[in-house]
Amino acid sequence: MRLSRRLSGLYKPILLIASACAFAYLLLADPDNSESNAHAKKSKHHKKNHENDGDYEIGAREEFPGFEGTIKGRGVDENVPKEIYRDSGKLGNYEPDQATIKEMETGTGDYGKQVNWGKDEEDAVKKSIKEFGFNMVMSDTISLDRVPKDIRDPKCKYVDYPEKLPEVSVVIVFHNEGWSTLMRTVHSVIKQTPKELLGEVVMVDDASTKEHLKDNLDEYVKRWNGLVRVHRNEQREGLIRARSIGAFESKKEVLVFLDAHCEAEFNWLPPLLAPIARNDRISTVPMIDGIDGNHYHFTTQGGGDRWGRATGAWDWSFLWKRIALPEPEDKKLPSKIQPFPSPAMAGGLFAINRQYFKDIMYYDPGLEIWGGENFELSYKLWMCGGGMLFVPCSRVGHIYRLEGWEGNPPPKTVKSNPSMRNYRRVIETWWDDWSKFFYVARPEAKTLDFGDIGPQVEFRKNHCPYDFNWFMKEIGYGVALEYPTPPLNKFWGEIRARQGNQCLDSMGHTNGGSVETYYCHKQGGNQLFRLNEGLQLMQYDQCLFMSGSYLKLSHCSAGDKAGWDYDPKTGMISYGEKKKQRFCISLISKTSISKVKFVECDVNDDNQKFDFNEIHST
Repeated sequence: MRLSRRLSGLYKPILLIASACAFAYLLLADPDNSESNAHAKKSKHHKKNHENDGDYEIGAREEFPGFEGTIKGRGVDENVPKEIYRDSGKLGNYEPDQATIKEMETGTGDYGKQVNWGKDEEDAVKKSIKEFGFNMVMSDTISLDRVPKDIRDPKCKYVDYPEKLPEVSVVIVFHNEGWSTLMRTVHSVIKQTPKELLGEVVMVDDASTKEHLKDNLDEYVKRWNGLVRVHRNEQREGLIRARSIGAFESKKEVLVFLDAHCEAEFNWLPPLLAPIARNDRISTVPMIDGIDGNHYHFTTQGGGDRWGRATGAWDWSFLWKRIALPEPEDKKLPSKIQPFPSPAMAGGLFAINRQYFKDIMYYDPGLEIWGGENFELSYKLWMCGGGMLFVPCSRVGHIYRLEGWEGNPPPKTVKSNPSMRNYRRVIETWWDDWSKFFYVARPEAKTLDFGDIGPQVEFRKNHCPYDFNWFMKEIGYGVALEYPTPPLNKFWGEIRARQGNQCLDSMGHTNGGSVETYYCHKQGGNQLFRLNEGLQLMQYDQCLFMSGSYLKLSHCSAGDKAGWDYDPKTGMISYGEKKKQRFCISLISKTSISKVKFVECDVNDDNQKFDFNEIHST
């Protein structure tokens, strides 16, 4: 098991010095090279009404509005056959039959069924959640080879994929993970993947300190005779750089990245590979189902359209969102189970051609730990001549951390606020004039140092023919429809009472939750608000409004006739419709954490007086 010297030896010139010179190789690419642009040619889809009996041949969409650029790649390969879709009848060529599934059964937790614990285990459960973020007590009772729940559309069972698909390297980055959730990830990949497609599983240990992840793990993976190998980083690099290390260490044609607490579901891999086999500039993303971290039952993704299809998105504060597949995209799809384009990915689970990932320079090496890398890769794919597809017939379960987890502290070398620094790097590299909307939503970030992005800007200039206006018009138009660009701010910062040390605080509430008061901490976050020229009082993508006598948050409504105003002289924050009675925010208590309420405005009432104090990230 080799120790990683990638950021202190061999790997350092690959990633860190890449910020100074690695893009120079790519400058040699001929922008007029006919081979590199051959993939711009459209191919006809052979469509057949799927209400009819029989087969219909459909490939992943190839007529994206982009697919130009100077990065060399095969692009569309007309020799790779398209998928054969059937509504029923014969199972698809990679689909396990019922007898095979029956043989997989192990008992507890099979088919994603819920498991429960007794009162005598409560202390152990709380301890495991605090340490790992999951209920490891229950996880340890479930077989590492349990049968997943089949959440797919039934029609997915009858799809034939190309017989010749590329081999994959599955890359799993981990740091101080619980044993059974980590190893169930590995077991599920091996159990649910056709042997001829699984070339290797590369486990990247990002400097774990837990004893069970040392010699015990090295010994355990020997059972797979080299199929699974562990690569250990000498020092903690963070999820983003560790993924790039995993890509560098991998050997097979396609990379598939998974988080360290997942379960691959039935026939998950062929649907991901088919679009890439046909076009090596496409990255594919599975549908990500939720696995409860307490009881380990499966649930489908929330949101989306009535078929459960949602694309990746963001609000203007750069928080990850999911929105329903836009209707214009739906109309282009002859089948509801066909892969569809998405402007962004969540970033933890995806497949990409290994050489293409290298050619687009992996991730920006200046991004630290996690945060923003999913958007950087998404923009790079679309704006540099590639694309991204979400694949409904590929599903992977993912366990989300539970409240009470202590978390993993970042490396000592990482400055404070790494996610916000990452956001600024991505925004300044890719958003062009649209960056102003990020700084409206995140005014505290405007002065935050984000390092040198010269190499990223130069790479984009030389290899990415599309700007952000094009991207938002052709690919990301659904984002602006769901999250309209915010008006400019009139006032922003913490809203501090002039009496005492209390600030308005959302307490992390959203969508109907109350705004309360808490001791001012000058860190922004839940205490940072914006009053804009549209007369909205906002936090992130949420608007504040009056509900009875109390202040609450909700998704902003364009039809709200009431508006906010603030008078810096009196310190009064009022809400109401024009030419009608207005109400002012007032403290309920000056000495304790409490709610605030709306009362009739009274300039002589000190409980109604507040200041907006700007808070800048450092």
